[in-house]
Amino acid sequence: MTNQIKEKIAFEVIRTLISRFESFPDDTTTNRNAPFHEAFLNAFKDKLEEKVSDIPFMISLSSWMHGLNTTLGQQFFENVAHIVSNGTKREWTNKKDGNLFITQKQKETINDIITKLSTDEKEPNLDEENKLIFQDDDTEKVKAINFSADIFYEDEDSVTAIELKSVKPNSGEMRGEKQKILEGKAALYHKFKPKKVNFFIAFPFDPTSNENTTYDKDRFLNSIINMKKSFAKNEVLLSAEFWDYLSEEKNTMQEILDIINSIATTDFMKNFQYIQDKQNFKDVKYKEILEQWYLYHEIRILDNYENIKKNIKNDKKFLRILNKTPFDNKGKYNMDRQNI
Repeated sequence: MTNQIKEKIAFEVIRTLISRFESFPDDTTTNRNAPFHEAFLNAFKDKLEEKVSDIPFMISLSSWMHGLNTTLGQQFFENVAHIVSNGTKREWTNKKDGNLFITQKQKETINDIITKLSTDEKEPNLDEENKLIFQDDDTEKVKAINFSADIFYEDEDSVTAIELKSVKPNSGEMRGEKQKILEGKAALYHKFKPKKVNFFIAFPFDPTSNENTTYDKDRFLNSIINMKKSFAKNEVLLSAEFWDYLSEEKNTMQEILDIINSIATTDFMKNFQYIQDKQNFKDVKYKEILEQWYLYHEIRILDNYENIKKNIKNDKKFLRILNKTPFDNKGKYNMDRQNI
């Protein structure tokens, strides 16, 4: 993993941590009112007594954890996936893509596949399904359903679309996801011809595993109701397999975790405030934090600070830009300052 990619991931980690620090329930007097939760939890008081001293705080913390899960699922995993794959989020609609279509025969074939999977007449088979779908025929062209990909990238001879799911989706989602992916593949087949079309469903980690980066795909698929009825193993990317597929390198997931662990320490907020304070610029600790946090652009500014000031001379505009803080108050890195 290059330093540039590590730094971009570090920016995402810092921004995520700042957003969650803002909402952490430190002050129990501001805990949200949840009378029904508290009333039900009275039945578990004896079980909670040794583990939880403050039930209202536990309720607030649960709400905070839910927010963290949402942030990771809707922002962090996607953004980091885009960084390591050089991909992006894409959506295709008939309004924006006038030539978005599949043929009537493809539509019927997809409906037939879904019906047979639902009734256990067939097991999912990626190669067989692709052969049935990726065909040209003379039947009428029909509008494809609007669809999106959380991660999309185009190579010389292929396109890859990935639906990134939070862990443990509802069992009812699986049939709909499969239909969307089949129709999406058929539409992409026409849109990007003659390139090969890949469309996966992916999960960023395996919650059934006892270790961070290991996974057992059979066990994981069995843990989600109807997952195996809809998806073949080779159209699912899981845990370290997913991250390595995106980067085309080994140990990508562990490298991402290493970056998070280097930044997400109990001193995080102190360190963040420290590097935001211009008075600390020349202290040894300042550079140590930059190195620990993979902030290579800031190290470059620090190492060249005297030359930059010399070249700026007394130009107020550039001095003001140089004196800006590296991050804004939401934890977003000031890339404009670095570029200038």
